[in-house]
Amino acid sequence: MFGQHHSPLSISRGARWLRRAFRTSKRAPSFTHSQEYWEQRYASGGHSGAGSYKKFAQFKADTLNRFVSEHGIRTVIEFGCGDGNQLLLAQYPQYLGIDVSPTAIGLCRRLFEADNTKTFRLLGDYSGEGAELALSLDVIYHLVEDSVFADYMHTLFGAAQRYVIVYASNFDDPEQQAGPHVRHRQFTDWAASHCPHWQLIEHIPNKYPYQGNYRKGSFADFYVFRKI
Repeated sequence: MFGQHHSPLSISRGARWLRRAFRTSKRAPSFTHSQEYWEQRYASGGHSGAGSYKKFAQFKADTLNRFVSEHGIRTVIEFGCGDGNQLLLAQYPQYLGIDVSPTAIGLCRRLFEADNTKTFRLLGDYSGEGAELALSLDVIYHLVEDSVFADYMHTLFGAAQRYVIVYASNFDDPEQQAGPHVRHRQFTDWAASHCPHWQLIEHIPNKYPYQGNYRKGSFADFYVFRKI
């Protein structure tokens, strides 16, 4: 069933509310564990990062909205919905957003409280719901622990009925040179080894490739998998 989409006015109001919500102290949280890092980050007034705002958010939305429309996708599940800013630009008939951060889930529920096409749930309360399309946007390279990464990937592919779309880097960087909360992985190798019923069918390079400044370019591309 297709639901209503946000009008430009409601998107503008939502964006203003997000900006007000983040006018608090933005001290960088200390790193202990991926889950604790993101809860501390959102709870202290931080947001989902540059990749979910401005031109990067628009590029992601244009790519995903076109895919959803062209493939007749009716249901979408996202693992790592973050603060909801990226979702303001989305055109999904039905959507379930999952996140490890209670603060992020609270932000999303408030931001989309008038939109009955969108539901949000903590990862700890996730009970195996599936969707035609499963999304992972700017998440995988933040899963620095091997066990957390493996659990996440099994959950992501296990929830998808037709397609999985990942927006992430795809190269190994075990030194974590970008900071303690970042670890780049060549995740397509993992998918090839552990998800034999899934095929990588498309790689969409970033419209704004990384060239030394993360505010101007991103090391993440789109990777589209189809169930076979």
